[in-house]
Amino acid sequence: MIAKSACRTAFVSFATPASVPLQLAGRLTLPDSVGRAGAAVLICHGSDGVDGRGEFHADALNASGIATLEVDMWSARGSVRGAAARPATPLATMTDAFGALQFLRDQPEIDPAQIGIMGFSWGGVVTLLATSRARTEDLAGDGPGFAAHAALYPVCWAYGRVPGLSLNGRTGAPILLLTGDADAYDTPDAGERLAAALRSDGEAGEILSETFAGATHGFDRDLPMQVIQDPFAHEGRGGPVTMAFHPQAAAAARRSVAAFFVRTLVPTGAGPPKAP
Repeated sequence: MIAKSACRTAFVSFATPASVPLQLAGRLTLPDSVGRAGAAVLICHGSDGVDGRGEFHADALNASGIATLEVDMWSARGSVRGAAARPATPLATMTDAFGALQFLRDQPEIDPAQIGIMGFSWGGVVTLLATSRARTEDLAGDGPGFAAHAALYPVCWAYGRVPGLSLNGRTGAPILLLTGDADAYDTPDAGERLAAALRSDGEAGEILSETFAGATHGFDRDLPMQVIQDPFAHEGRGGPVTMAFHPQAAAAARRSVAAFFVRTLVPTGAGPPKAP
């Protein structure tokens, strides 16, 4: 169990830098321990929208003294939840992530150089695509890009195979990949293979990965088991995907995410964070 830390919560909205801007909604949580110029993490949901996974991880991040902003990418588009109603590609939501980055950089409590991003499934794809140097230069405005990226089960087979989903030309910010070996989108070793490929491609940046035994897609989603149909499943062949809560994998992932962002975003000497 993680005790709720003392926080201030605000429901916010901001415009995206798209050619036709959207007004996105989000929940900004600022730990009381954060003074001026603290770290923050943007949280990007999966195809089912905001469903509790973001709050599950935000609690640990907030307890570690890191602010969080969980955005709702679907409501501004008028779409219902689920794979059938989402945009055709995660590329369509990259302006959501960078609009949120610009919003966070404008907050007086946030250090613009200490903003990370994490996401689940669809949001995990967005998290990895946000490592692009060209995309950061195009969409991040005058300030810095994301300082660290944690992607949970981000459909690992798709990069370099689906048009537009390339991880070449990265900023060099550290990446954490968390996957389950029972994820029907991928093979059991897909996360480790993607991490190995990124480490060996000659580009700078720390690449970490963990694979949880017996964990399906959405293993940190504390809701009844669900079977969905997705054309991206089974390495693009399409078909059913089981999403089942795995308490041990969820807890381990939450610890890993919090530790990763504390190490990569919180300056040395800022004081010991509360243990998640």
